[in-house]
Amino acid sequence: MKKVNNFTWLIGGPQGSGVDSSATTFAKTCASIGLYVYGKREYHSNIKGAHSYYPISISDKPIRSHSDNIDILGTFEKETLNLHKHNVVENGIIIFDKEINIELDPTRFFLVPVPFNDIIKETATKFQKEKEYSKLQIMRNVITVAASLAILNLDIDYLKKVLETVFIGRRAKLLDMNVFAASLTYDYIKSNSFAEKSNYELRVIENNDNLVLTSGTTATAIGKIAGGCRFQTYYPITPASDESEYLEAHPEYNVVVVQTEDEIAAICMAIGASLAGVRAATSTSGPGFSLMAEAQGWAGINEVPVVIFNYQRGGPSTGLPTRHEQGDLEFALHAGHSEFPRIVISPGDIEESFYLAAESFNLAEKYQLPVVFLSDKAIANSIQTVPAFDISKVKIDRGKVLNDQELKEILEKEGKYKRFKITEDGISPRIFLGQGVFWNTGDEHDEYGHICEESNNRTIMFDKRMKKMELIKKEVPDNLKYKLYGPEDAEYTCVGWGSVKGPVLDVLDEINKYYKVNFLQIIMLKPFPTESVLPILKKAKMLIGIEMNYSGQLCNLIRKETGIEINKRILKWNGRPFAREEIFKGIIDAINLDTERIICKSGV
Repeated sequence: MKKVNNFTWLIGGPQGSGVDSSATTFAKTCASIGLYVYGKREYHSNIKGAHSYYPISISDKPIRSHSDNIDILGTFEKETLNLHKHNVVENGIIIFDKEINIELDPTRFFLVPVPFNDIIKETATKFQKEKEYSKLQIMRNVITVAASLAILNLDIDYLKKVLETVFIGRRAKLLDMNVFAASLTYDYIKSNSFAEKSNYELRVIENNDNLVLTSGTTATAIGKIAGGCRFQTYYPITPASDESEYLEAHPEYNVVVVQTEDEIAAICMAIGASLAGVRAATSTSGPGFSLMAEAQGWAGINEVPVVIFNYQRGGPSTGLPTRHEQGDLEFALHAGHSEFPRIVISPGDIEESFYLAAESFNLAEKYQLPVVFLSDKAIANSIQTVPAFDISKVKIDRGKVLNDQELKEILEKEGKYKRFKITEDGISPRIFLGQGVFWNTGDEHDEYGHICEESNNRTIMFDKRMKKMELIKKEVPDNLKYKLYGPEDAEYTCVGWGSVKGPVLDVLDEINKYYKVNFLQIIMLKPFPTESVLPILKKAKMLIGIEMNYSGQLCNLIRKETGIEINKRILKWNGRPFAREEIFKGIIDAINLDTERIICKSGV
């Protein structure tokens, strides 16, 4: 019996050889026939040469994570075969260049040797490109994809339609060559009866067209646009740059994007734009976020609404520039010296990235403070089919902003405008640069913004700022603080944040066949929603923390904020996201074994 619409496909090759293009083409083709797709991009930090790979999981049901078990492995070089053949399942398919000299067990794998060079030579002859034969080697990617789809018995027209969206603009001249090479590959696979012998198949799903295939950085960028962001700064850094580059590529959305000389300039420019009345943000990763610490304090003491998007990656220092980690939580909670109010929120997946990105500007402006949007590489660089974003759900709330008439009435009544006026809720009416006179300084100040070191004023102003944190706890709805998945009366509660959400949800139903388990996703990390989540934490017989860092930073935060110790921890810090299989095994082991720290290590 064939396995239909449910498998993991992987392509690998040298960095810079087109692996990403191949994977996204395959993913787009599968998405175009109504299937759910999840892709995990793994790439080396050098520009060319080192191994990169891209697994794509396909399902007829929503899928949120990758699998380490490979059903179909496609490649045109030896290293990928050596590194990944051990993860290919029994009777799985291996598509490879027939000229590669490697021993593969035909009793364990379904082997599909493809004459890559012959197909490229015939294509070169057809288009009179014989002298460019070496350049045409890049077509090995489309050949791999075409061979895969042919084996899966999908009509070539679906691939052709996707290629028409890939080869546009300056690349349009390459379309016919790639379609020709794909057609030759299809004919080769069909004429050798590989599709008939395959255990896997793709079938079109009708009426499932409200899905979009997108990445975490793209979803976040679109969320910024919907949320009214009109000024974005960045200094190039992996994996955050993709987001700014998307905004740069779409000037029709009227977002001013500035590439600054460094991250200090980036956050300072965003703060300046916010003072001028623009919804502003800056995007970075761990090393850049470190450089932004002092400016966050300046925004804190001046009550400037600015949003800092930090896409976590492996650290410390340069660390693992293109790999995954959740190591910045503790720093994000406390970046900058002394104390000032801030909000730290973390999306759990690509869909949440859109809605939370938009909402982060409301939070920043309503409470007049910095908001740290704490995403991670696994979300940033993954692709996923999600329901089309509903722009109507995005509401704009700019908080206490005075118009010119309201400011005029204040001036007539009080004589001067107090930017930092003491109010019952700690939030002062705000104006923009050019509307009226007020002062900003990094020093402590009085209600007008004048420097003031008087002790009573210091107490009052500090109190004014910090009381916002209690207000946020009271006013922000629970759905922006946490989400609970699974049975409310579960004996075992898994607790996590960020991208661990995907693999946990993908295995939750299966685990509940054996144990009663739920998953508590923490979204708002500061101020911590103690009152909201404490009853859930107390109810469980066992708590299991799941994080992509060494120490269990969320578990430590929960102990600090609630007094509850989470002893069982499933941790991983090798730079590769959790696979759903290791989450499943990790939870089972946490329940049954005495071990407190379960360390996961999968990934090439």
